[in-house]
Amino acid sequence: MNNKLAFAGVNNPLVICLGLLLLMRPDVPSAQLVAQDSGSPVAPSPPVAPSPAESSSVVPTSGQSDSVQNDWSLPRGDAGASGSTAHQLPDDLEVLWEYKAAEAIESTPAIVGDRVLLSDVMGRLYAVDRKTGKELWQKNYDTGFLASPAVKNDLMVIGDVEGNLYAINTADGAQRWKQTTDGEISGSAAFYQDTVLVTSQDGSLYCFELSDGTLAWKYETGDQIRCSPALANSRTFLGGCDGQLHIVDVKTGKSVCESLPLGGPTGSTPAVSGDHAFLPTMEGAVLMFDWKKHSQQWRYEDEERSQEYRASAAVSGDYVIVSSQYKQIDAISIATGKRVWRHTLKRRADASPVIAGNDVWVAATDGRLVRLGLKDGKEKWHYEVKGSFIGAPGIAGGQLFIADDEGIVRCFGQRAG
Repeated sequence: MNNKLAFAGVNNPLVICLGLLLLMRPDVPSAQLVAQDSGSPVAPSPPVAPSPAESSSVVPTSGQSDSVQNDWSLPRGDAGASGSTAHQLPDDLEVLWEYKAAEAIESTPAIVGDRVLLSDVMGRLYAVDRKTGKELWQKNYDTGFLASPAVKNDLMVIGDVEGNLYAINTADGAQRWKQTTDGEISGSAAFYQDTVLVTSQDGSLYCFELSDGTLAWKYETGDQIRCSPALANSRTFLGGCDGQLHIVDVKTGKSVCESLPLGGPTGSTPAVSGDHAFLPTMEGAVLMFDWKKHSQQWRYEDEERSQEYRASAAVSGDYVIVSSQYKQIDAISIATGKRVWRHTLKRRADASPVIAGNDVWVAATDGRLVRLGLKDGKEKWHYEVKGSFIGAPGIAGGQLFIADDEGIVRCFGQRAG
């Protein structure tokens, strides 16, 4: 572990609640000491049996319609943090370009317009050209970033391990404003109208004016929060170490109901789809709530072996997809709360799963990027790299963008012609 992140953890008295998530990450060599590996696509091994975007300058991949989602401006794809897009990626993917950052990247790239925005664990922010992978600008802070960039209009907003929140111009990397919280920021920012929301391990949700960083309101939970805020209508949703789901009115900063019990702490971001919110816990439960009725609809737990969930869920159609610390990828029926299929990885996935069309994309700690069928969990394809994936992919414009802990960013797609 690098010294900056260790320092941040030691000075946070609440860090024990989630079992020192940073210490649980696999030990990996410094990105500067490992040679770049282009990786290789590998034929699928037999699968385990089932037990709002602005226009982009990137031309959609051949076979994709003009309605392809061209941007991935939030780390879970949309304001509700569903972790999904309706658009299918091409069958035959190859690496279109690679970019080497100075340090490990444990976050999800933001893909907006003609650029890809990145953050590394030692405090650097980057913008690279979306078509070529060439660096456009780089900005260095004496800190560390575990949160993923979030973008609205021309501003990238991101928090660091020391509790600072930055608003950065995407065009040139210039800082627009800076604010502070009283704890590490490990969750990504979210946006509501002209405000930005961010959680802190000081146990609070902050709402700032996007234009200048003025504090609009602050909501306190009493225990640390690691998730990103998820939004639906004028409501935002939080889960934390207090083992509660909080539903807050974004306009007032006040709770709209009594917090809903989860049965254990969580660091996962709620995934909101329609009237439902889905949240995994570290105690091995996945819960579905009707957020309008403020009630739990079902609770899923593995009857064979207690699981532990640190990643966020992905939701699409009738499926909620979760990834456990015990290498299991489970699809749960939204209608019944029962498991539909299970896929067992070779090593666990700390990154949250992402759904694109009829596929589930999983980035594992063994450096395997795996493509599974949404309906049956069967492996269709995978790609291997030397490093380890900690952050989830971003999917936009018929392409997939992902970074590893050696600092290598890859763009997968289909070459023109």
